[in-house]
This record gives sequence, structure tokens and C-alpha cells, in this order.
Amino acid sequence: MMKRSLFHFVIVLSSFLFVFCSNNAGRERNKEEKPEAIEEKLLGANAILIDAEDQEIKDFIQRHGWEMQETGSGLRYMIYEQGSGPQAEKDDTAIFHYSLRLITGDLLYSSDDQEVAEFRIGHGGVESGLDEGMQLLKKGDKARFILPSHLAHGVPGDGAMIPRRATLIYDVELIDLN
Repeated sequence: MMKRSLFHFVIVLSSFLFVFCSNNAGRERNKEEKPEAIEEKLLGANAILIDAEDQEIKDFIQRHGWEMQETGSGLRYMIYEQGSGPQAEKDDTAIFHYSLRLITGDLLYSSDDQEVAEFRIGHGGVESGLDEGMQLLKKGDKARFILPSHLAHGVPGDGAMIPRRATLIYDVELIDLN
């Protein structure tokens, strides 16, 4: 809970600094700020938020004692039960069970034993982190993925259950590939 508060504090502080630096209250300045300068400020603010989220994920993994691997995109994953089927590939249809939680542990969505979810790998329609993670699995694998917000729903969230800039945790079981 304290880490979550720290994360929110960093967000508020970086937002305040961004607004304060952008306004330059009480100083004369050129009325038209160059696009390069605006872009540099936005990139700096975004880097602060990305670093804070990354640290929150690292702390979370350490607290839970999970041994996870990280891809170049920032996806964290662990395969905790090995399947024996073929490797998932682009253009396969992944058929799977899942539960989706926030990093706080709150359950957002899930399939149950009677339902399955499916999507065509490499063709969008799901979070890019889920798409990337599925390609790491074989039929029958059970895995956990931690998706930083940039691999999930990003700044806007999903407009329903997933809040803005949310880190997501998927537990999946790859049932079949077609």
C-alpha cells in the first residue's frame, strides 16, 4: 500500500513539476515555445513515470518471490507449468483460460472452466503484452505475465474496469492452438 502511495506521489509530483516548468510563472519568455522543447519536457515527464512503474513492478515481484524473465519490451513472464504441445506462433489462434488482475490484486476479468477466450496471435485486438506473451508459450503451458501500462491499455485504461496507466497481471493457460 505504501508503494502504491509512493507511486501516486511521484505521479502528482512529476505532473506538478511539468506544469510549473511549462508555465515559467513570473518570467518573460517567448510566447511560442519550440516543438522540440515541448517534446523534450513531455519525454522527461514520461520517463519519470515509466521509471516509477518499473520500480513498482520490481518491488512487487521481489515481495512475492517470483522468478520472472523480462523481454526487451518490458513484459515480465514466468511459465509455472510446462505443456507438451507445439509452440505458439504468429497467425495461430490462441485458445486459453485467463484471469486478469491489477497489480494491487483486484480481479478485473476472467474466464472460468466453462468459458475460454481466443484471439489470433499477431493481429491486434488484445493488449500488445498479452500478444507478445502468448508467443512465448507452448500448448498446455500455464504462465503469468506482468504487463506495464505501455503494453496494456496505456494512459486511458479500457474505459470500464481497467484504470488509467494500470499495470496488469495475467494468469493464462494455453489450452489449444488452431
